[in-house]
Amino acid sequence: MATWTRRLRDRLPAGRGLSDEDWAGRHRLLTVLLAVVMVLLTVFGVLSGAHATELLVTDTLVLTSLVAATVLRNRRVRSVAVALGVAAACAGFVAFCHGLTEAHFAFFIAIPALALYRDWTPFGGFLLATVAHHAGFGTFGIEHTFGNGMARESPLTWALLHGVAVLAAASFQVVAWRFNETEEQRAEEHLSESRAQLSVAFDETPVPMAMYTPDGRMIRTNAAYREWLRLPAVLPDGFSLHDLPLAPAGPDEPQLGRMLTASHEPVTVTRQYRRTDDGSLIWAQTHATGLYGRDGELRMIFVHCLDVTAVRDHEAELRQQVRHDSLTGLLSRKAFEHDLAELLTASAQPVSVIYLDVDRFKSINDGSGHGSGDDVLRGLARRLAGVVPPGALVARLGGDEFIAALSGPSGTGLRVGNGILASLAEPLSVGGSELPVSVSVGVTTAFGPVPADDVVLAADTAMYAAKRAGGNRIQVYTDELRVPVQEKIAAEGRLRRALAGDPRVTLPLWFQPVVSTVTGQISGAEALVRMRTPEGEILSPYHFIGAAEETGLIVPLGEHVLRSAVEHLLHWSDRLGYVSVNVSPRQLAEPDFAPMVAGVLAGLPGFDPSRIVLEITETALLTSTVDVSERLTSLKQLGVRIALDDFGTGYSSLTWLKSLPADIVKLDRSFVAGLAEDPRKASIIQAVLWLARSLSMSTIAEGVEERADWEALRAAGCPAVQGYFFSRPLPAAEFDRMLRAASSGGVHLDETRGTTVAG
Repeated sequence: MATWTRRLRDRLPAGRGLSDEDWAGRHRLLTVLLAVVMVLLTVFGVLSGAHATELLVTDTLVLTSLVAATVLRNRRVRSVAVALGVAAACAGFVAFCHGLTEAHFAFFIAIPALALYRDWTPFGGFLLATVAHHAGFGTFGIEHTFGNGMARESPLTWALLHGVAVLAAASFQVVAWRFNETEEQRAEEHLSESRAQLSVAFDETPVPMAMYTPDGRMIRTNAAYREWLRLPAVLPDGFSLHDLPLAPAGPDEPQLGRMLTASHEPVTVTRQYRRTDDGSLIWAQTHATGLYGRDGELRMIFVHCLDVTAVRDHEAELRQQVRHDSLTGLLSRKAFEHDLAELLTASAQPVSVIYLDVDRFKSINDGSGHGSGDDVLRGLARRLAGVVPPGALVARLGGDEFIAALSGPSGTGLRVGNGILASLAEPLSVGGSELPVSVSVGVTTAFGPVPADDVVLAADTAMYAAKRAGGNRIQVYTDELRVPVQEKIAAEGRLRRALAGDPRVTLPLWFQPVVSTVTGQISGAEALVRMRTPEGEILSPYHFIGAAEETGLIVPLGEHVLRSAVEHLLHWSDRLGYVSVNVSPRQLAEPDFAPMVAGVLAGLPGFDPSRIVLEITETALLTSTVDVSERLTSLKQLGVRIALDDFGTGYSSLTWLKSLPADIVKLDRSFVAGLAEDPRKASIIQAVLWLARSLSMSTIAEGVEERADWEALRAAGCPAVQGYFFSRPLPAAEFDRMLRAASSGGVHLDETRGTTVAG
C-alpha cells in the first residue's frame, strides 16, 4: 500500500508553489477578477430578480474573501480566501440561475483559473467547497442547485454526477499541471547545470574576468581577477570600479559603457595603468561585452582582462633594438635614415650631416683585440654624445663609422665637426690604459627636402677625402670630391659585368717576357690582366684593380687570372718555362686562397707546380692581417714558387728576405733605371744579388728600358731581366707568335730598336 501511495504521490504535481514575485502577480490577477465577478454577479442578481437574502449572502461571502485575500499576510491563506470566494461566486451564480445546468459551467471555468496558484491548498479547497455545495446545498436547496426535474427526485445522484464532472475537469488540469512541473523541473535542471558550468568556467578560468553595472558597481569577479588586482576574496558591498587599486597612467581613460552603448559591439581597449598599492606600471588589454535588455538598454558589462605588460615591454625592447645600435646605444642606420628624412623635410634651417670614420681602426682591433675595439667604439660614442648639441641625430652606421645630423645656420656642421676633432685630442680610456684615437670627418650641408641618401653620400665622400689626405682632419664636401667616387662606382660596375660574362673575353691576359741574361732566351712570362669593354677598348689594371681591392672582387678576379695563366702555360708547355701571376693583399688574407691554388693544381696531373710563380709585393706583406710566413709556407708546400715583387720599396726588405720562404727576388725599377750611370745603385744591386745567391734565391730586374742598363745587369750577373727594352706586355696571340719565332731561331737584340726579335 505504501508503494502505491508513493507512486501516486510521485505522479501527482508537487504543488511546490511559485516564487514570491510570480505568486504576487497571479494573486493580484485573480483578486481583481474576483472583484469584477462580484460586481457583475451583483448586477446579474438584481436584473434576474434574485432574492435579496441570496444576493446579500453571496456578496457577503465574496467580499469577505476579497478582504481576506487582500489584508492577510500568509500567501497560502490569501490564496485559499480567493478560492473560497470563487466557489461562493459560482454557487451564487447557480442560485441566481435557479440551478440552470449551464450555470454550473462557472465551476469548470474556475478550475483552470485557480490552478494558476499551482498550490494544492487553494485548488483542493475549491474542489472541497464545490463538492460541499453540490452535495449539501443540493440536498437542502435543490431548486437553487439543480434546475432539472430528475435532480429533484435524486439530488445525490446529480450531485455525484456534477462532482465527477468537476473532478474529471480538475484531473485533466492536474495532469497538465504535472506535465508543466516536469518540463519546468527539467528546464531548471538544465539551467542549473548550465549555470554550474558557466560558474566553473567563470570562477576557475585563469583569465581575470568581472561583471559590473554601467555605473561601475561590481557584480561578480573571479579568483584570477581578484588575484591579479590583489583584491580580497570577498568584496565589500557597494564595491565599484572606483575602488580598484588602479589609476590610469595617461589621459583619456576609455568609458567602456559609453562605447558599448554607442556601438552594441564588443570593445577591446589596451591601456597603461599605475598600481596605487606599489606604484608599478602595468599594461592591461580589456575585452568588454555588453548585456542588453529588451529595450536595448545596457544592463551589465562583462569584461575579461589580459596583463600584456610583458608583451608591451618586449615590443618596446624590440623597438629599442631596431632603432638603436646594440654596442653603443646610438641610433641604428635604419633609424637614422628615417629620422634624417623627416628632419630634412621638417627643418626650416639648413641641415648639416657629419660623417666620421676611425683612423687605422683595423690596427686597433688587430693589435689590442676586438674587445678593445668595442671599447673604443663605445668611448667614441660617449665623446660624440657630449659634443653634439641636444636634439641632434647621432648614429653608428656599422663598423667604425659614425654619423650625426643637426639643423642650424650654415657653418654649424663645420663647427661641431671641429669640436669632435678637439674632443679626441685626449686619449680614450680602454681596458685601464689610455689609447689615442683619431677620426676622419666629412661635413656637408643640405638645404630643403633633398633625398637623405644623397646627403649621406656627400658626407661620406668628404670623409674619404679627409682620410686620403692623411686622416685626423675635417673635409667639407664640394662637387669636385664626387668625381673619384663616381669613377670608382663606374669601375666597380664594369668589373662586375666583366666577371659576369666570359672572363676569357672580357678579362684577357697579356704577357710580358722574362729574358735570361745568360742565354738571351725567354725563360718565363708575367701574366697581366686587362679589361675589354663592350666597345672593344682595352683598359689597363689601373682602371679597375683599385675597385676590385675595395669591393673584394679581387678574389674572383685573381682566381680567373691564375686559371687562365695555367691554361696558357699548358698551351705553351714546350716553349715557356713558367708563368707568374700577381697576388694582392686581399687575396693573401683570404683563408680560401691556398685551397683554391691547390684545387687548380689538383686538376693538372703530371704538371710541375714550380712552373707557377706567385708574386707578392712588399706592400702586401707589410699590410697583411694574417701570418704571412705561415700563409706562404702553406703555398710553398703545394710546390709553387714565391716571388718577392717590387723589392726595395719597403723599409724592412732585408728582414723579409731572411724570414720569408721566397724563391725569387724582383728588383724594383727604381734601382734599375740609370743603373749604368749611378755607382751607388750598382753597389746596391751587387749587394742584393750576393744576398739572394747566399739565400738560394734567384733575381729578376724589372723595368729595364735602356741598353746600358741591360748590359750593366748582365755584367753584374743578374740572372734575368724584364722590361720595355725587350717587350711591352702583349696579348696572348702576339706573345704566342713571339714564342714561335724564338723557338725557331732564337732571340737576339735588335741593335737599333732594342727589342727582341727572331734571329
